[in-house]
Amino acid sequence: MVDGVRVPRGTGRRLHGGIARKLGIAILSGEYVPGQVLSGEVAFSEALDVSRSAYREAVRVLAAKGLVESRPKAGTRVLPRDRWNLLDPEVLAWAFSGEPDRDLIRGLFELRAIVEPAAAALAAERRDRVQLKAMKDALAAMTRHTLASEAGRAADRDFHNAILHATGNPALMVLSASIGAAVNWTTQFKQRQRALPRNPIPDHRVVLDAIAAGDGPAASAAMRTLVDLALEDTQLSIGG
Repeated sequence: MVDGVRVPRGTGRRLHGGIARKLGIAILSGEYVPGQVLSGEVAFSEALDVSRSAYREAVRVLAAKGLVESRPKAGTRVLPRDRWNLLDPEVLAWAFSGEPDRDLIRGLFELRAIVEPAAAALAAERRDRVQLKAMKDALAAMTRHTLASEAGRAADRDFHNAILHATGNPALMVLSASIGAAVNWTTQFKQRQRALPRNPIPDHRVVLDAIAAGDGPAASAAMRTLVDLALEDTQLSIGG
């Protein structure tokens, strides 16, 4: 253990992935703060009983996600929060492994409120039969499994991803992994202490019906309502 971070033994990618995850969680949770220099490579690798190359590879992973920068003689320093790639699905997973920052939660919903209503409107105009079927299949799976299960949450991600892909906009499609991760982790987070305050699946059905009807304004309005209600549910789950 180093600075409260314990990493299980392993080999190769699994090992440096485990180190990166533990350090990433420590940074996202505030255990390490921006500007703080992490323990040196030698000390860290010896204390964790891992190779220096595994530690260096873990640091490269964190650097690629904007969490740290490593310079010769200066060491590995935690970067300011505005440098963090918070839309990286793995970074989101690290953030929600503990108690996520409320500003992060609010920011994710603001992002969704900006992107997803416009995407739903475009999807209503541009979706093809295959994409519409993907949305219908995802909604059916959500209904069958419920959002209390991993299968249901996976279907929820598929639903939102299908809408982004139905826009035909490559830039929006790139956001599908990030939006999907945000949907998944906030839905899980809402259920940590209690069941979902209400069933959000009917809200998804309204969005789907508008897209199927080719009604862009209605699809946009329905998606905005879906996101706003999801934020309200999340705020109820965390007490305000």
